Amino acid sequence: MGQTIAEKVFSRKAGRPVAVGDLVVVPVDFVMAQDTKTPIAIEIIQKAGLPVRIDRQRLAFVIDHRIPTTNELHANYHVLMRRLAQQENITLVDGGNGTGHILAPEMGKVLPGQIVVGTDSHSTTYGALNTVGVAIGSSELVALLTTGKLWFKVPRSMRINLSGRLQPGVFSKDVILHLVGLLGEAGANYHAVEYTGEAISHMSMDARFTISNMSTDMGAKAAIMEADEVTRNWLKGRTTVPWEAVSPDPDATYARKIEVDTSHLVPMVAAPHKVDNVIPVTEAAGTRINQAAVSTCTNGRLEDLRIAASILKGKRVAAGVRFYVGPGSREIYRRAMQEGILETLFEAGAIILAPGCAPCSTGIRQAMLGDGEVTIQASNRNFRGRMGNKNAFIYLASPATVAASALEGVIADPRAHF
Repeated sequence: MGQTIAEKVFSRKAGRPVAVGDLVVVPVDFVMAQDTKTPIAIEIIQKAGLPVRIDRQRLAFVIDHRIPTTNELHANYHVLMRRLAQQENITLVDGGNGTGHILAPEMGKVLPGQIVVGTDSHSTTYGALNTVGVAIGSSELVALLTTGKLWFKVPRSMRINLSGRLQPGVFSKDVILHLVGLLGEAGANYHAVEYTGEAISHMSMDARFTISNMSTDMGAKAAIMEADEVTRNWLKGRTTVPWEAVSPDPDATYARKIEVDTSHLVPMVAAPHKVDNVIPVTEAAGTRINQAAVSTCTNGRLEDLRIAASILKGKRVAAGVRFYVGPGSREIYRRAMQEGILETLFEAGAIILAPGCAPCSTGIRQAMLGDGEVTIQASNRNFRGRMGNKNAFIYLASPATVAASALEGVIADPRAHF
């Protein structure tokens, strides 16, 4: 019987054929340990007196969520990470360098055919590189740090074929929002989602990362794309490690197959207070906003900043709108400076943030909203209280929709700008 991509990857790691539902204990190729859950794991290890045994080449500590620090607790958590990194010769990517989900691929630590885990729910991002990217918690990180291995239950697979070509003003963020709305927040629970089709083949890596990133918001365990020339070109210069792409067998078994003709898609938004509360932008158009942001591990990439700058070039954001821009890494920040993108956005009235997670979750405490305020963001979640205030309202959209909305002061359809 044929195998899916996930089954093949887990079989290679286990050294034997495995199928859906099998339990395996296998080494992982890389661990991206962020400052949300890593300090708790460190405390557990130190209290238990356990040694750190993982291969240091397969691990990096990344401080990205709570930068700049806003309280003593998080400052001391960072001290804990820095101290252990120095003591154990662990790679430390300190605050201000970017968000881990962007940094790990940039560092060449995510390659086709691998298993890569991260201590954050959006670790599905790595699947865009033909990788099984899985999110883990503090207890799993303890196991990895002390043994170098982790247990997995081989997930069911779902195959989504994205046919057609996106129309002007419609982007990969609109595709994944459409899918989250279609399947619901639990529609892909414990599935490895395989993406394929003409639409994917015409997308950049930046665009593909966005789709894999937000697949977790429909419950996906992993979100995997096949490797092609776009993948190979993106990896050039980032790694000298040989890698082998993984494709599914023609007779692989899937729990579900979905067909979406992307040529019919329109700009979408996720309205408060659920990610799967997805509607066409036209249904939200005219909603007054107080804030807008293009940033985070979902849409803080260079292509996203380019899109926003193309809409705002020579213009100013509407009066009364706070517009935040957060490059996802120092590499993106530097290239955005070199291309004049940040200058364009700055002249348009943007507030440029340091590379990192930026306005996204409650713990970051950046760009918090007041009671009754509305923000539209190219981020990944809009739960009540996500931005630190349960009385505020968060809409999710593409960088194009966010930029067009910032320009007009209300939620706006970006297609007029393309």
